[in-house]
Amino acid sequence: MLHRYGASEIEGAAALLKAGGVLAYPTEAVFGLGCDPQNLAACERVFALKQRPPGQGVLLIGADLAQLEPYLALDQVPDERLQVARASWPGPHTWVFPRSAAVPPWICGDHEGIAVRVTAYEPAAALCRAFGGALVSTSANPHDQPPARTAQEVVAYFGDGPDGLLLAPVGGDAAPSSIRDVLSGAIIRA
Repeated sequence: MLHRYGASEIEGAAALLKAGGVLAYPTEAVFGLGCDPQNLAACERVFALKQRPPGQGVLLIGADLAQLEPYLALDQVPDERLQVARASWPGPHTWVFPRSAAVPPWICGDHEGIAVRVTAYEPAAALCRAFGGALVSTSANPHDQPPARTAQEVVAYFGDGPDGLLLAPVGGDAAPSSIRDVLSGAIIRA
């Protein structure tokens, strides 16, 4: 059964995530499917819901850089490149960093790096703070379908597939975040 959480019930939604649940929640532009990145079973459920090949990996969001740092090999990033990424956060900018040894293989899939974002969207940031760390954030849609932009679209796609749904509107961005490589600055997704 899909548990619906109001915007004032962030703690309950975070408890669901801590217990290994999958939550659909609003981000800057679209709804995301999220879970504890350290929980293999929860991540496998996200991939199954999306019908997405696990080799594609997923990105992580955090309320601040400190929540993402355990997953990043910051010693491999020149200071000037780190400053460029930090200057774009919080905001709808995803950066691919060299990953640390703490990154589970199911997060990166077939990729060498890890995609991360410090979200500026308060419901998502509040969820990360209540959870106490970074969360998986992948668009809430079956593979090759448009991302859900409303709670109703999430339910239409997945029914009771996720364990929970955070009922808040998405942010005002028209498209999902850009993705860039932190070392080269190359644009992966505009």
